[in-house]
Amino acid sequence: MDHQRNYDRDQPKEFVEKLVKLNRTAKVVKGGRRFSFSALTVVGDQKGKVGFGFGKANDVSEAIRKSIDKAKRNMVFVPLKNGTIPHEIQADFKSSCVLLKPACSGTGLIAGGAVRAVLEAAGATDVLSKSLGANASINVIRATFEAIKGLMDAKAVAKNRGKNLKDLWG
Repeated sequence: MDHQRNYDRDQPKEFVEKLVKLNRTAKVVKGGRRFSFSALTVVGDQKGKVGFGFGKANDVSEAIRKSIDKAKRNMVFVPLKNGTIPHEIQADFKSSCVLLKPACSGTGLIAGGAVRAVLEAAGATDVLSKSLGANASINVIRATFEAIKGLMDAKAVAKNRGKNLKDLWG
């Protein structure tokens, strides 16, 4: 089992790993409290691919490792152009809502906690964002990923309209 996992250590790190939230929970048993940990991480290559993972274990490092493995398994592509997103989008997951707006070069990444981690890992440099509604980290990240999945790049829009990129841009 372990020899299969060594391939991650042999390669140079191509992904940026960010720990968004580490939570400790306690279960009261006869001998006292038994602690377990949950970790929420975001993984990205800073070239447009990003994923998130949630792992639970009795040990901190094991929970983080599990969450990173899960994040690498569910990566999505962010259509970035000059460090920003192509258009404004708002998406929600449960009670959390995230608004993402493109920004001109030099604005910087204006985002809080969980949204910032996702956009930094994706490689965005100029994006405005606002987190609306509930602020549970996992739901904010899921709302951000819903927004990312809803983003359309120029090639897809041109293809849907039956035009080429030059016709679209003018």
